Amino acid sequence: MVTRREILQIGMAAASVAAANGLGPLGRVAAQQRLTESELLRFEPLGNISLLHIADLHGQLMPTYLREPSTNLGAGTVMGLPAGANAKDLLSHFGIPAGSGTAHSLTSEDFERLAEVYGRIGGLDRAATVIKAVRAERGAERVLLFDGGDTWQGSLTSYRTRGQDMVECLKLLKPDAMTGHWEFTHGEARVKELAQALGCPFLAQNVRDNEWQDPVFDAYSMIERGGVKVAVIGQAFPFTALGIPRRLIPNWSFGIREEDLQATVVKARQRGAVLVVLLSHNGFGIDYKLAGRVEGIDVILTAHTHDPLPEVVRVGNTLLVAGGSHGKFVSRLDLDVRDGRVNGYRFKLIPLFSDAIRPDPEMQEAITSVRAPFAAELARAVGHTDALLYRRGRFDCSVDDMICAALLEERDAEIALSPGFWWGTSLLPGAPITVEDIHNMTSIAYPEVCRAPMSGERLKAILEDVADNLFHADPYYQQGGDMIRCGGVGYTINPRKPIGQRVTDMMHLKNGRRIESDKEYIVASWACAADAVEGPPIWDLVERYIARKKVIRAAPPSATSGAR
Repeated sequence: MVTRREILQIGMAAASVAAANGLGPLGRVAAQQRLTESELLRFEPLGNISLLHIADLHGQLMPTYLREPSTNLGAGTVMGLPAGANAKDLLSHFGIPAGSGTAHSLTSEDFERLAEVYGRIGGLDRAATVIKAVRAERGAERVLLFDGGDTWQGSLTSYRTRGQDMVECLKLLKPDAMTGHWEFTHGEARVKELAQALGCPFLAQNVRDNEWQDPVFDAYSMIERGGVKVAVIGQAFPFTALGIPRRLIPNWSFGIREEDLQATVVKARQRGAVLVVLLSHNGFGIDYKLAGRVEGIDVILTAHTHDPLPEVVRVGNTLLVAGGSHGKFVSRLDLDVRDGRVNGYRFKLIPLFSDAIRPDPEMQEAITSVRAPFAAELARAVGHTDALLYRRGRFDCSVDDMICAALLEERDAEIALSPGFWWGTSLLPGAPITVEDIHNMTSIAYPEVCRAPMSGERLKAILEDVADNLFHADPYYQQGGDMIRCGGVGYTINPRKPIGQRVTDMMHLKNGRRIESDKEYIVASWACAADAVEGPPIWDLVERYIARKKVIRAAPPSATSGAR
């Protein structure tokens, strides 16, 4: 939780920012006087076990900028909870002063200005420093480190090496277990190969072989720490097979498998587990519901929805931890486990401000090594941006506005569709756009851009289907992501309506006419889940567009007319 001492320190940092007025180099130094490694790591230890958790790195080994969404707009059971709150409400809920380093790390508020003040966040070398410090403080025999998945995808190097770069660096952290989601886009054989090289169990109780329904991976692992038997159960993303081409994982099936999970918890308890941890990639909404239905889980380390929450969410006797994404944080949960139960806990979400935390030399060397073969290509500038380029936004964002504009022009299309992915780093106005930046926005195993006719009726059905995925009242039907991005078409959306009635007033922006259900339009899109797609990779198309434009001056008009 955020303590009174930390609130005071946050406020002092905020005062430094305010006093700087306009900031610049001196303002940045003033603000960062309060952001020291010792203060970021300060923690009053509790009990006999520390759980460390990282997740959703999406191929990011280096410090980066990452703007969090301004509007999350939760649905169903997460409405009113911090994970479904907008930026201002989240700060108000936790009593965090605007302008502070904590506020900047957690939200999009005043992002451009504060990013100049506080600098980049993340970097696996900074994470290594934090993890080693906790192990030194507590003793390695009391510490468990878990990776919640979405680690081996999201960058040029992870694509080119098929995840090897991330595994080589991650194993230096000596994790105790991992689960997955985008990892599976590397294909069945490659996932198994990398899992073997990781040096720790790759756990997924909910992945089955299609032929015999046999488990593909171990469901759980028993580990002893702090004199306590700990069972960690892996839960891979349950809808993996629905969102990627079937050719990548033709023999595996997924699912929430709630009954199987309950049986696994019972089995682990029977084997002597005193503490049961679910290492999950379900997403916050699913895990919040799951925590109220599956008995015997003490801690859920949730991932997938990228929520950075500075406090634990309690559901009955289950503690739910959400630790953000892209390497911005390491979450620490100390537990007092005695007499067969959890008697107390203390939590801190540690932001990895890269100017404040020293890089770990061993990890820094490994990162340099895996990036070296691609260094010149990664650094090559294609153009510049005068606009803030960011990915996260419930209905639209400047990165996908740019991608849609590229699709429309480079593929001579009337309408463009870009998936509402949650991954992708941010660029500040005035920054060069490098090849690395483009891949951070687009790097997947099925990057082909397709171009085909689509009826207005089909287009509306796609929008309605994605909206139902986002706003269905039951979290078990929410697969994640943001609203599909549109270029060349605008619409009105009411998330509180039932499926089939959410999307109205669809307009063809080029001529201002309504989209006709029986008319066909030429549509360009990418990241198609179909198995037979032909077209150039999205990063080549976006690179050509940026090189031709030279400067991305402002985001094109929003694809939607807003949620109301």
